[in-house]
Amino acid sequence: MRRPIISLELNELCPPLLDRWMADGTLPNFRRLHDRSQVFLTQADVETSDKLEPWIQWYSIHTGLAYAQHGVFHLTDGLRADHDDIWRTLMAAGRNVFSFASMNVRPFAAPGSLFVGDPWIENGDAFPAELNIYNRFVGHHVREYTNAEQRLSASDYAAFLRFLLTHGLSPATAWQTLRQLAAERAGPHLSYRRVAVLDALQFDVFAHYYASMRPDFASFFCNSVAHLQHSYWRHMEPEAFAVRGSEQEQARYGDAVRFGYQAMDRIIGRFLRLANRREATIVFQTALSQQPFTRHEASGGQHFHRLRDVDAFLDEHGITRRSADPTMTHQYMLTFASPAERDPARARLEEFVLEDGRAVFDFPAHETEGALYFGAQISWAADPATPILDRATGRRFPLGDILYAIDATKSGCHHPIGALWIADGEPRRHEEIVSILDIFPTMLEMLGVQPKADAERRGTSLAGRWSGGAAA
Repeated sequence: MRRPIISLELNELCPPLLDRWMADGTLPNFRRLHDRSQVFLTQADVETSDKLEPWIQWYSIHTGLAYAQHGVFHLTDGLRADHDDIWRTLMAAGRNVFSFASMNVRPFAAPGSLFVGDPWIENGDAFPAELNIYNRFVGHHVREYTNAEQRLSASDYAAFLRFLLTHGLSPATAWQTLRQLAAERAGPHLSYRRVAVLDALQFDVFAHYYASMRPDFASFFCNSVAHLQHSYWRHMEPEAFAVRGSEQEQARYGDAVRFGYQAMDRIIGRFLRLANRREATIVFQTALSQQPFTRHEASGGQHFHRLRDVDAFLDEHGITRRSADPTMTHQYMLTFASPAERDPARARLEEFVLEDGRAVFDFPAHETEGALYFGAQISWAADPATPILDRATGRRFPLGDILYAIDATKSGCHHPIGALWIADGEPRRHEEIVSILDIFPTMLEMLGVQPKADAERRGTSLAGRWSGGAAA
């Protein structure tokens, strides 16, 4: 029998920050994991800026296919793609699998397995279906956390709490949640720390199902550190930026990124204990990392604006669609009952301009059949009174009527180097940088599963590069 694998997909953690904070004792559990692992640096599949996105790179990891083969560009494209991924390959070989919030994964349902969609594309398709209570609640909070006008009802909170009480909520997480809420009453700016509560809740639910279902392969995805880096890198490393926060902002957020790593370190400790109970192998991976984002410093840094109520806006202006869903930050995806509805919807959105003629909304260059992606392209600190013109009707109205600014200036951007640690018990730090495409065949070999012969897959297994070979 091969050891089960727990694949920890901790999005965009940075190898240099891990090394720094392991060395000074800040991350003792990461150090424990590191010191029992084959440690690699990974190279992204594609490095051009429009494709150096986590939803593209994670899809490459999950399928073993390069972007040139799979072509999955948007966050939601993975739901409609038909490539064999790690979960389907293992299920075909008779293994039980979990995908707990892994990014851009096509849903599946099979006895003995579990699927929870990532919070940006949650679609009521969790398996077992009872997990939809959890997934819908989390998905709403992740997508609308900046929007005070989009709040869930008391009954939604009650249903979520009932679910947690019967699906693994630990006393430690309950106490952590209460401490966080109390801290926010004293200092509302501490709300950024809620991400650590979400991670702890996610671990509790994952561990509840893991103990009873005992999968052969389970993935667990977290984005909290990536979010904090995008928002607060300039507070962690102000010398790298021309635009710096006030002394008050620096005092409030200077430790935000470090806080995220420390919170994740506690989750790592819990995973180490969980893995030990089943003699499971932890595979920790990040797909990408981050670096300071300084492209717009000369113009005050990059800002983001979102629609206050996307459905109300679309309805008011006669934009017909089947659904409208927020995806990442300032972007939305519209789907349509027929392809004929798509082009008129785009044309109507293009009618909204600023007084100088600049478009309010932009559209990614890569189009998807049956869907339209758009987002507010106002990337500066705009005055809410700034006039917007609807050229279709001649009406003018203030920008603040439909859009609000996210209270953060973009500070981190993606870097193609990531981390891969395989905790086989024989520590070794490898000097070579390996491809993220090598992860798919490595995990299959560790589980004793032969992948399909496929000339498109370019990766090679890393399992033979350490003395133990495949995990016994």
